[in-house]
Amino acid sequence: MAIELENVLPSEIEKRSFEIITEELTQNGIVLDSEKAPVIKRCIHTSADFDYARNLCFSPDVIEKAMDAIKNGACIVTDTQMAKSGINKRALARYGGEVYCFMSDEDVAALAKKNGTTRATASMDKAAGLDKKLIFAIGNAPTALVRLYELIENGKLSPELIIGVPVGFVNVVQSKELIMHADVPYIVAKGRKGGSNIAACIVNALLYMIDNRRD
Repeated sequence: MAIELENVLPSEIEKRSFEIITEELTQNGIVLDSEKAPVIKRCIHTSADFDYARNLCFSPDVIEKAMDAIKNGACIVTDTQMAKSGINKRALARYGGEVYCFMSDEDVAALAKKNGTTRATASMDKAAGLDKKLIFAIGNAPTALVRLYELIENGKLSPELIIGVPVGFVNVVQSKELIMHADVPYIVAKGRKGGSNIAACIVNALLYMIDNRRD
């Protein structure tokens, strides 16, 4: 059996991957908004799932708002160590930002036990106490999104951006809909798809976009 492989240099693999993504989008008649395209394409690149061309939802002017927040030192709060690990912390640090994940903290575990909630819920409460500009990158826990919605509605939190892309089944779709009805900038993957890798790659896409504008 003859299998023809592409001859691509290691340094050119990512570039070629994005060329393939662009070719397949064009072949399927999908035209992306130029402002949102880098985020959508990076989600497709991370997952090899072209559904992100249709299921990613953006609040008005969210790309500019998010990039401005990062450039003004916004910090990222995630709901998994995996998402935290995947974010380009060196690039974020150039603008004064840090990445936090409180899921393993002892005080978060104690608060969750006391209140009978998930650790994700308790970690959002802890994040709300930070005196910083905050971007939330949620890729796993719908309960985190639900708690963020409650905190926003109660006037206890005003995030610069919520990236709402938890993956799964129980209350995943509903939690994303809540965020899209909150008065907050958002990037949300409608439906059941998402994940910590998608949450991280959206943050990284924003960082790449800022860097490209500097060049």
